[in-house]
Amino acid sequence: MRITFRLFLWALGACIFISPLFSQQVGETFDPTGTISVEQLLTEMKKHKKLETKLTGTVNAVCQKKGCWLELPRPDEGTIRVTFKDYAFFVPKDISGKTVVLNGFAFFKETSIEQLRHYAKDAGKSASEIEAINTPKKELCFEAKGVIIK
Repeated sequence: MRITFRLFLWALGACIFISPLFSQQVGETFDPTGTISVEQLLTEMKKHKKLETKLTGTVNAVCQKKGCWLELPRPDEGTIRVTFKDYAFFVPKDISGKTVVLNGFAFFKETSIEQLRHYAKDAGKSASEIEAINTPKKELCFEAKGVIIK
């Protein structure tokens, strides 16, 4: 009986110790249940100008200077630019390909040429790619209050 109880305690302790290795949370703490996919968000944004929600997706780009933004791919070849509320936190720069759960607001915004070039520079684009940006872009954006990285 004592050995079984000790094994149980050891297993419980291992789970508590190892679980942070499989996910990381930055920003505000939140419950990740009730998330929607990028596809569902695109459908919902046809009805809303701004939507508070929890979104899950796979990261395809991260700011390589600070981790101050990330992008999620859209099925229509576009992206969703994610920034962080009040510039209060950042994400690790090496999370491309990882799944994230975001808590915050989705909205549309016209991003200026200057800001698009800044994002391209942060993403490590070449000078010619940055210079080729010559029109503002209406983007679907997301301002995250909290992020869970899986």
